Amino acid sequence: MRHAARCAEDLVFPRRCPVCDEPVKPFGALICTACGEKLAGKELSPQRDALCCRCGKPVAAPEQELCRDCEEREHFFRRGSAVYRYRDVSGMLYRLKYEGRAEYADFLGKKMAERLREDFDPEQLDALVPVPVSGERLRKRGYNQAALLAKAVAEETGISLRGDLLIRQNRTAALRNMSARERRRNLKNAFIVPDIDVESKRIMLVDDIFTTGATIDACARELLRAGAAEVLFLTAAIGEDSGQHGTG
Repeated sequence: MRHAARCAEDLVFPRRCPVCDEPVKPFGALICTACGEKLAGKELSPQRDALCCRCGKPVAAPEQELCRDCEEREHFFRRGSAVYRYRDVSGMLYRLKYEGRAEYADFLGKKMAERLREDFDPEQLDALVPVPVSGERLRKRGYNQAALLAKAVAEETGISLRGDLLIRQNRTAALRNMSARERRRNLKNAFIVPDIDVESKRIMLVDDIFTTGATIDACARELLRAGAAEVLFLTAAIGEDSGQHGTG
């Protein structure tokens, strides 16, 4: 029934391919066949190189356990993982976030679920929690891209989706051009855990992009303060180690 409803919706509003942004061919797929082959190739393949054991950013050598960012900063999350390098899928994520391409979340969520099963044990996770956006941004955008991704991951894995465990209590300035320190300052007190029991829960935060970790850390800090046993994260894409490419 649900599949039939989705197909009927695709007939009226054709699904766009997350790579080329044209109507998906063949009909009913999440990505064009040709684009899927491109995405599976070396150019845009999920990251498989040496990765930081803490945040999942690429590192220079297999023997390097932590990226420079994680060596220099303490994080509140225990561990994280991502599917793609941000530089490879930046256009896709921009359209998802700012140009109304909500349907991209189905494809990305499926890939994120695959990565989750590779790197974590789904049975050990109590909840998937999307990073919340402010009410103003939600009204302007029409949806929270992190919530769409988390929903898709939940459907693929069976892990409980809990969008009620974390609330964004105020709007913050855009983080794009801020340094890591400025991001942390900007996000101070941005999130709260409502009066809901998170005691001893193992929680996985879900978002579209991990860059400096300021947003994930701000969320994780509040969940740990409220009693969560540990916080992990999963994102569609991840930035580069600042030690390699000079990003913030």
